Amino acid sequence: MKSQPKAVNAASRQISQQIAALGDWRGKALARMRALITEAAPDVVEELKWMGTPVWSHNGGICTGETYKSWVKLTFFKGAALKDPARLFNSGLDGNVRRVIDIHEGGEIDAEAFKALIRAAVALNASRAKKPTKRARAQSAAA
Repeated sequence: MKSQPKAVNAASRQISQQIAALGDWRGKALARMRALITEAAPDVVEELKWMGTPVWSHNGGICTGETYKSWVKLTFFKGAALKDPARLFNSGLDGNVRRVIDIHEGGEIDAEAFKALIRAAVALNASRAKKPTKRARAQSAAA
């Protein structure tokens, strides 16, 4: 098993601390979604960005996990490009790029559909990571 860089381990510990500090349904909901993310993408990288917001990445950002007083918000960076046959996205539907899943107290998310969405986001990031930029193509052609 590959070990992650220390910064990633520190971020993972801080995310665990944030979840524990919530001490209510929001912590349980975020912990569940975190577990589903890592089940769907075992090589996912956990980071903290934007004033301590948990971010899950794999060849680019997948989603953030934010907690508010009355809901947990999972924002998918490229959600508009993902197929969502189970209609998990329930907010931010009119945005050009992002899509959001808001979870309210007592709300349930279809685990298999969510993991499929995570795997689709990982695949999308991987497909975009393979495309060389215009600059890289120009440099390659000039060489």
